[in-house]
Amino acid sequence: MTLLHIENAHKRFGTHQALAGVDLRVGHGEIVCLLGASGSGKTTLLRVVAGLETLDAGRVALAGDIADDAGSQTIPPERRHLGMVFQDYALWPHLSALDNVALALRSRRQRDAAKQAQAMLERVGLAAQAQRRPHELSGGQQQRVALARALAVRPRLLLCDEPLSNLDASLREELRDLIAEVIREHGLSALYITHDQREAFALGDRVGVMQAGSLLQIGTAAGLWQRPANEAIARFTHAFGPWPARVQAGLLHAPWGTSPLPSTAAATPEGYAHVYLRESALGFGRNAAHCLPVQAHALGALPTGQGVEMRCALHGVTVRLHAAAALPAGDSVLVHVDPSQALVYSHNQMECLAA
Repeated sequence: MTLLHIENAHKRFGTHQALAGVDLRVGHGEIVCLLGASGSGKTTLLRVVAGLETLDAGRVALAGDIADDAGSQTIPPERRHLGMVFQDYALWPHLSALDNVALALRSRRQRDAAKQAQAMLERVGLAAQAQRRPHELSGGQQQRVALARALAVRPRLLLCDEPLSNLDASLREELRDLIAEVIREHGLSALYITHDQREAFALGDRVGVMQAGSLLQIGTAAGLWQRPANEAIARFTHAFGPWPARVQAGLLHAPWGTSPLPSTAAATPEGYAHVYLRESALGFGRNAAHCLPVQAHALGALPTGQGVEMRCALHGVTVRLHAAAALPAGDSVLVHVDPSQALVYSHNQMECLAA
């Protein structure tokens, strides 16, 4: 069943079109993550759902009830039964962690607010820090308090606006897993905004990509990775390219050679095309029969914990590949391409020649 239904959402701030006809559904018990660069409209969409902004056109429904109909708020923010977790924690500095969580419960006249708040702090691993004020907590601990506060009121929908972006990488992964566990444990739904692809793919039952106020594609993480709907999504999800190519008689004629058209690109019309490759389609020293050896040029190396990341120029496109050891810049290197993983998009001749 659908909990949140957004239909044809439009929102403009002056001359800036923040939302341009967004349609989105979030089901009961589902986590939907929205990816996008700054200014793509993802935070505006979240604020519209929360009731902090109103639409210029379109509708928002919660559990079948209209919350916003073209700017007419039929359900005020405080009655939407939502929880929110922000990037900047938004904790009251003069209150303890316990009182920050209990305040949300007391505002809803919940009995045993302090007891419920303590139980929620225990669930997020902060029972021993309940009496500390925000300035006495680390950033990760403050975000745990913010999460506990949002979940304590048992919201039907949790809204998360890049809640982990201020934390270091290891702490982000730890809290990401905690958020997923607690959401599923309580049977909640969530609309989660992030610019971190790894975070979205790890959390979301479905992942959407927004650009210039539009929702370009939404689906499972695997579907988005394997079959980006267009070049913008391929680039945003870090595919290398584009390379100019041509599709003819079921074959892909690319700079690295001719091969059968990938099954994922079977519907691509004949003619000129742009091709992209994932890192998984490229490598050093492969001997698989379906891989094609291609000469590339080493541009430089960056040490990593498991070897090095080599930057190589492959027919005019810079690719980054993991290697066991660094190769001198300027050397010719052999890279093997798996053409079965190619992402193919139809294009006209001039655009392909310019690529």
